[in-house]
Amino acid sequence: MDKPLSIVMLGTGDFALPAFVALLDAGFRALALVTQPDRPQGRKQELIPSLIKREAQARGVPVFQPERVNDPGAVEHIRGLAPDFLITAAYGQILSAELLGVPRVGALNLHGSILPAYRGAAPVARAIQNGEAESGVTVIQMTPRVDAGGMIAFARTPIDPDETAGELEDRLAALGAPLLVEAVRRVAEGRAEILPQDASLVTRAPKLRKEDGVIDWTLPARRIHDLVRAMQPWPTASTAWTALPWTPKGPIRLIVRKTAVVDGSGEPGTVIAATKDGIDVAAGAGAVRLTVVQASGKKPMPADEFLRGHHIQPGDRMGD
Repeated sequence: MDKPLSIVMLGTGDFALPAFVALLDAGFRALALVTQPDRPQGRKQELIPSLIKREAQARGVPVFQPERVNDPGAVEHIRGLAPDFLITAAYGQILSAELLGVPRVGALNLHGSILPAYRGAAPVARAIQNGEAESGVTVIQMTPRVDAGGMIAFARTPIDPDETAGELEDRLAALGAPLLVEAVRRVAEGRAEILPQDASLVTRAPKLRKEDGVIDWTLPARRIHDLVRAMQPWPTASTAWTALPWTPKGPIRLIVRKTAVVDGSGEPGTVIAATKDGIDVAAGAGAVRLTVVQASGKKPMPADEFLRGHHIQPGDRMGD
């Protein structure tokens, strides 16, 4: 019997977990999971292992957590494992040409967009932020240039107009897992058709920053709604609420969890209604209804519940 193909999986984010599980369940021999070091999280700053690390430990797969995977010691450690494939998904570091040359057969990546659109660290969030109606996943050959390798397989899916980045990423992860398994098999057997990316169609998906979630109320209502969806689960959309007349407490920071586009007009950022249905705020075109909000340090709550303890009224201002 032929020896099962061996892999070293590089992944950190939850997007990588279904692919890792699918590869293991398909019979590939995992020599190691390479994942980023555990980072302090939450108010207590506890070191919490990622879901993919826990899965590897539960299945007896060795875990390797170098601070910088391209350091000579890390590269030599992976070289010593002698894998057939390096497989990456949501790992969080760019691999050097030296590291990409380690596997016997090749290095493949599962990416959360239909390439060459949305190359970069945040393809799912940026697609939603830009109001795209469709997304998908692509399996590519890895090169030292980020997300620029030849395409081996892809699958498409529509984006629901109210779907958040977290929800879509979960669907894409599930969509991509069997696609990756089949792509690895085709490459190993020499059956893969590898298509070059069209450089003229490249768009970028830069890493999210906390300030990306600050709402600009001069944007059209649909753009604001898309921003709120795109910023979940992190960094979340937010705005400052200033009650009128102005009080010594000053603005209160509100995290905006869920919205809807509604009819309405007024000076952008002005509250035009506050009812049990939500808090309507004028945008650059149309209005946005805040239906789930969260004050700093508090839990998210429906707008009608929030209004019982906070006197928001027409004329109040949203925005920095």
